[in-house]
Amino acid sequence: SAKHALRHVENGVDIVVAQGHEAGGHTGEIGSMVLWPEIVDALDGKAPVLAAGGIGTGKQVAAALALGASGVWMGSAFLTSQEYDLGHRLPGGTSTIQEALLKATTADTVRRKIYTGKPARLLKTKWTDAWDAPDAPEPLPMPLQNILVSEAHQRMNESDNPDTVSMPVGQIVGRMNEIRPVADIIAELVSGFEAATKRLAGIAES
Repeated sequence: SAKHALRHVENGVDIVVAQGHEAGGHTGEIGSMVLWPEIVDALDGKAPVLAAGGIGTGKQVAAALALGASGVWMGSAFLTSQEYDLGHRLPGGTSTIQEALLKATTADTVRRKIYTGKPARLLKTKWTDAWDAPDAPEPLPMPLQNILVSEAHQRMNESDNPDTVSMPVGQIVGRMNEIRPVADIIAELVSGFEAATKRLAGIAES
């Protein structure tokens, strides 16, 4: 939130990452489109702001810069890169986790405390469904929850069943539909950014 960003700057941080609700892992309640400019305006140039949460295309990078960010911070979009080693690999060469990510849609994430004890966006699987069952226990506070479930996470992620993995990922997972080199991901981000900014320039001239 803006108050957190201000507190960080007061304590000497060099860069603030403004992470919207769409992001994977630990995330708050405010969506990126609202959060990014709110933090940019609150800091008023005191520190550069990197936009995070739901970014996976060049047009989204352009939107972040248009809202005042100095750059972007991306995580989930690189989980299906060829270079990313997510452990146990299936006969086809992809990891169990990547197989789960590839078949997920934008709606296939949930925000729960079951990973660490604090709210985190996770891939929706049989594991998250089990914790949502009426007879499931309440998650323990951080860091106890992670201690409780970490070995179970390792076993599931090393299995051959993508339906039971435990993996933090953002809502951008719906666009992560193929395994490809990081170079291709970056090239598409650049070309998408150029196309978006060119389109906006055309609108401004008309």
